[in-house]
Amino acid sequence: MASNKALPKRQDIDSKFKWKLEDIYSDNSLWEQDFKKVKELAEQIKDLQGKLAESAQRLLECFKKSDELLSLNDKVFVYARMKRDENNGDATYQALTDRASSLATEVFAAISYIVPEMLSIPEETLLSYVNSDKELSVYMFSIKENLRQKEHILSEKEEQILAMSAEISDIGGDVFTMFNNADIKFPYIKDEEGEEIEVTKGRYIAFLESKDRRVRKDAFEAVYSSYKKMKNTLAASLTGNVKKNRFYSLVRKYPSALEASLDNDNISVDVYTTLIDTVNKNLPLLDRYLKLRKKVLKLDELHMYDLYVPMVEEFDKKIPYEEARTIVAEALKPLGEEYIGYLQKGMNSAWIDVYENEGKTSGAYAWGAYKTHPYVLLNYQNKINDVFTLAHEMGHALHSYYTNMTQPYVYSEYKIFVAEVASTVNESLLMRYLLPRASSKQEKAYLLNHYLEEFRGTVFRQVMFAEFEKIIHEKVEQGEALNAQELSDIYYGLNKKYFGEAVTVDEDIAMEWSRIPHFYSSFYVYKYATGFSSATAIAEKILTEGKPAVDKYLEFLKSGGSNYPLELLKIAGVDLSTPQPIQDALNVFEKTLDELEELLK
Repeated sequence: MASNKALPKRQDIDSKFKWKLEDIYSDNSLWEQDFKKVKELAEQIKDLQGKLAESAQRLLECFKKSDELLSLNDKVFVYARMKRDENNGDATYQALTDRASSLATEVFAAISYIVPEMLSIPEETLLSYVNSDKELSVYMFSIKENLRQKEHILSEKEEQILAMSAEISDIGGDVFTMFNNADIKFPYIKDEEGEEIEVTKGRYIAFLESKDRRVRKDAFEAVYSSYKKMKNTLAASLTGNVKKNRFYSLVRKYPSALEASLDNDNISVDVYTTLIDTVNKNLPLLDRYLKLRKKVLKLDELHMYDLYVPMVEEFDKKIPYEEARTIVAEALKPLGEEYIGYLQKGMNSAWIDVYENEGKTSGAYAWGAYKTHPYVLLNYQNKINDVFTLAHEMGHALHSYYTNMTQPYVYSEYKIFVAEVASTVNESLLMRYLLPRASSKQEKAYLLNHYLEEFRGTVFRQVMFAEFEKIIHEKVEQGEALNAQELSDIYYGLNKKYFGEAVTVDEDIAMEWSRIPHFYSSFYVYKYATGFSSATAIAEKILTEGKPAVDKYLEFLKSGGSNYPLELLKIAGVDLSTPQPIQDALNVFEKTLDELEELLK
């Protein structure tokens, strides 16, 4: 299964397929200058401590210095990390990234006094400062947001202690990361040709996609038996992370870790529970889809290791990167000339790092800093999935581009809650573009199945994860113990609920909790489901309503973090305070399933 062809070295990739980080720093000496400047600014901002109540001008001075410090720190960190991502074996950029990470901790400690000191100013005085100064009024939403959270913000000294605890608070996650990415080893299994191949995380999905069921089963058991050997250590690590969340929620006077997490976005627990409840009510749709999978694969029993094998053969079609660019640009034309202009600018101006090379970070992402244009990392393989990835990541990139052009630094970072919307709108539009242009029944069936798999992975699966997180945090908050057996029992029970009608739920899946990195970024995964649902609704509006819906959507992209996520989504016509957007998305799932069932009769 593993190719013996060596990956190219970084220097062997044509420059036209590489991003241009020289747009940030033309050489490392300039990075060193800004690194030094960040340290100086961090020291300077400390001089304003104790002076914020003096006047509106003094408060504005502090905010401006903070913006300058943070935006420059972002630039320093982004450059170092993205240079490391080009080749993780490069010791120079390993060192720069480590230094940038430590610098960020210093920066956050240096500014930790600002919010508590500002909130010590009487509210009436504080608002009078803002209303009396035009420049200061820019910060009104940020100030009001801090006032909203005032009861959860501690004294200056306490906030400084919490800022200093950042590095040690993630030890549980760091231990998991090192074990999961460096230390765990999986056994060898025989591939389709009977050759002994070592199972790795990179090969695991390929094994699960094998046409040979014995290979799928062997890989599945190899992975989970390996995690099971370390179940107590992994349970302690995950439980430690849950207890960390409990500690911070108690310190900040929240009733629960879930409420503490959601409050950062001003989102009620009802939104979280409504998502879970709505998806639970629609589990018969998932059951129907899985029964179709079972029928098409001609299996007496559908096991957990049968969920990734292609239900519809991928049509044999290589899509070179240049062609993918054209397809994406055509598919996104409903977003208007301005959007397409910025898209073409990004694709023609060395924003994108296209191909895999030795040592390059795997996967794909969009990133950048306020002082830079966005960048996109790909590992393009000429497959249809890579075309979707290009559309997805350029959605992120242009969301940031619109935001940074329109908003001041203080509102330039949009919340994770809305982060997946722009990327998924692009994917939805690409799907709607490709389906009527499918050249064969097989291609159309493949695309429909691809879309259903996106739903299964992004809505149903992520909501199951979200339900698991909710349960295990509640257990700890109620004083109950969590151990490997308890975690496995909870997780297995959820798999039975979500998959149990159509699937034989193998016992080994009870250990899956032990290998999910997102559980160390607690209460994060539900945002994939809300983002996907919101994007599905927005794409439908764009295609049916045209320019009025596009104008609202672009206004959403330009808004950055200038309002609460739920309010920003309302600009684009989505109200997640009700179950309707989730149900509307699941109705699209049902309609797509209808089409695939008809096609595969």
